[in-house]
Amino acid sequence: ARVLEIAKSLSLQAARGEVVEEGGCTKHQEPLNVFCKDDEAFVCVICRESRAHRSHAMLPVHEAVQEYQGQIQAHLESLKEERDKLLGIREAEMRRNW
Repeated sequence: ARVLEIAKSLSLQAARGEVVEEGGCTKHQEPLNVFCKDDEAFVCVICRESRAHRSHAMLPVHEAVQEYQGQIQAHLESLKEERDKLLGIREAEMRRNW
């Protein structure tokens, strides 16, 4: 639920062309407008060039939002199918018990 909430928020910000800023970088007070795929964290452009992230795969915020939103939707569909399957099994068991 928390991941969906974050994805929706990021999606709205990306759709409006806003830079994702949740207080900005605590180290450099720069906007967090790059996503580090290796650390799964938003970073500023200064952190992106640091040794800690230099060799990591990076994405602009709006691309990261789209990528993860697609993954979340796929997982959500899978979970809905699993839920429907389990509800069917539960219903069959309840009928059998009656």
